[in-house]
Amino acid sequence: MSGRLLVLAIDAANADLVAGWAAAGMLPNLAELMETGISARIRGLEGFFVGSTWPSLYTGLSPARHGHHSLVQLRPGSYEYHRCADERLLHGTPFWSRMSAAGRRVAVLDVPLSELTEELNGVQTVEWGSHDALFGFRARPRRLEKMIRQRFGSHPLGPTCDGPDRDLDAYRSLVERLERGARVKGRLTEQVLADTDWDFAIQVFTEGHCAGHQCWHLHDAHHPAHDAAVAAGLGDPLLRVYQAIDSAVGRLLRAYADTPVIVLSAHGMSYWYGAQFLLPEILVRLGYAKPRPETPQPPEGALRSMARAAWRALPEPLRRDVRAGLERLRPEGLPTLPVDAPESLCFPVNNGLAVGGIRLNLKGREPNGQVAPGAEADALCHRLITDLREIKDERTGGSIIRAVRRVGDLYQGEHLDSLPDLLVEWSDAAPTGSTTIAGGAAADVRLSSPKLGVLEGSNSYGRTGEHRPDGFFVARVPGGERGELTQPVSILDLAPTFCAMLDTPPGEVDGTPIEALIRLSRRSRAGGLAPGPADLDLPFRPAS
Repeated sequence: MSGRLLVLAIDAANADLVAGWAAAGMLPNLAELMETGISARIRGLEGFFVGSTWPSLYTGLSPARHGHHSLVQLRPGSYEYHRCADERLLHGTPFWSRMSAAGRRVAVLDVPLSELTEELNGVQTVEWGSHDALFGFRARPRRLEKMIRQRFGSHPLGPTCDGPDRDLDAYRSLVERLERGARVKGRLTEQVLADTDWDFAIQVFTEGHCAGHQCWHLHDAHHPAHDAAVAAGLGDPLLRVYQAIDSAVGRLLRAYADTPVIVLSAHGMSYWYGAQFLLPEILVRLGYAKPRPETPQPPEGALRSMARAAWRALPEPLRRDVRAGLERLRPEGLPTLPVDAPESLCFPVNNGLAVGGIRLNLKGREPNGQVAPGAEADALCHRLITDLREIKDERTGGSIIRAVRRVGDLYQGEHLDSLPDLLVEWSDAAPTGSTTIAGGAAADVRLSSPKLGVLEGSNSYGRTGEHRPDGFFVARVPGGERGELTQPVSILDLAPTFCAMLDTPPGEVDGTPIEALIRLSRRSRAGGLAPGPADLDLPFRPAS
């Protein structure tokens, strides 16, 4: 056995769907892998399983230590956002840099929210097809970038998968481009790995991420925005895209049949939920934030209505070209805080839509701090948490907010002040629709509490799928044991595990290596017999 490891990731795949479709024979390559390897669920980061998932995976550090939680974050000492990609706000060392420094040859392909690494012993591509495109497609060495551009072109999806008001033809075009993207990415990966000397390689298939966000309501017949006619003409879009990824993964599994392989999904996907769009108004109504001064808005007007109608009449390929052109011309604007932050006790900050972020306007930290650290801040948090938890979702009769947690109670690290102070975890007891999809089905939310009164609003964000914190992995070590770890592993455990499987020091990380995989890998490389469950000395359920 050579000291190699191949990691193939399916970004934001639903673990239950993958397991069910594999068991039913609809994902045959993943099914075979599950039947011959070790599997486990992955536990995501509490409160930060969207923006911090990939940075935490590849550094092995919590958000409080690498400092990244959103694509845009507050500039320290200000009430203004800045773009993380522009200012290199991520701290910590990717595991592939540690492997490279130890003399291992690496091939790092399309890991989300990562940029080109200086002085890498190997090859790297960034964003050949990525859900969150921060840097644009790049590769190193330059001859690799030239080869990919000439032989494979751009990813078929285009610059973004977001797009409201889709009809059957538009959804068909989206799904076909995602399927084609997965197939081409598989061939691209085969080519790069065949042309490269490597000890460690990773490729991330992001096509399932887009399919989940855009097409969940077509997959889920119980979703309020489900369109049976479109679904009948399209088939299950998630299954189609997952099958395209399964096929690409299968080719790589066969090409490297004697190589240890880990297939994983770092976080999951299900229906869109919550009321993050109402959080600014909630804080204002409860008396914790001041509203921004109003600015006059232009009326709808006849010209604007005509423009909307003309846009809807354009065929989808032309719409896609127009969107791409606008994306290139769009000024690099940044969002602004939705309340008058300097005059508020606290204010919402970007942290994703599944879990909202709130930052205290602390004296000594914020320019116009209103709240003293210590007892005053503690009392404010206690009142705020109580008030938020009392808010009822009148669709369900239960709380709209599952939990509100202080970040300092969850994480500690040198970059804790880069994060929100409070995390608002929205309840997923009921799906929330969008005004831009299926005539606005389930887009309206009505909230109430004794202190809030009644607050109504409509979600206009054009997605029906949203992230969940749970993922999975399945590992094949030739000659190894088959079965399932009975306890989930942390996403922070993956980087030190990859390093340990290649006898590379992981550096200072927050995770710990997954001992079952380490022992199997070492025994396999040594040519010894694979250990049984008793030898593993871990919570382990062998395959029947």
